[in-house]
Amino acid sequence: MSMCQCGSGQSFDGCCGPLIAGERSAPTAEALMRARYTAFIRGDLGYLDRTLAPEKRAEFDRDEVGESAQEAVAVGLEVRVATGGGEADTDGTLEYIARFKMRGQPHLHHELATFRRQDGEWVYVDGTVSPKTAPRTVTKVGRNEPCPCGSGKKFKVCCGG
Repeated sequence: MSMCQCGSGQSFDGCCGPLIAGERSAPTAEALMRARYTAFIRGDLGYLDRTLAPEKRAEFDRDEVGESAQEAVAVGLEVRVATGGGEADTDGTLEYIARFKMRGQPHLHHELATFRRQDGEWVYVDGTVSPKTAPRTVTKVGRNEPCPCGSGKKFKVCCGG
């Protein structure tokens, strides 16, 4: 019994295995993403192709993906943010980071991916690689202004001291 490469902590047979084998469909967009990551690591190009949105299948380069998959060793999959994509949803997005080693060198793939239900099955639609987050805005607090933590003290005596 081997652990699933998706990082769920479950066995492959109890996690992504049945999805990749076609025994059942992914209940959520995240489950599909985890299974796609595992299929890539295992070199199962058929699953990657089957779980693409129909309009994207012509862009799928099996040879290129197959070469990459042969070199890839799983390091981990981190799902950062999931919006929608639940069992009752029709679409969703996932921000994730897939980590690999290729030729002994660490690689990561950071993506904001979109998914939708197609005939009742989740499919990968497209994604933005290395998505940029909105820049943080910082409001400068003067030393003699009230502390933003809500203590009622001056900033210089509280959090600014």
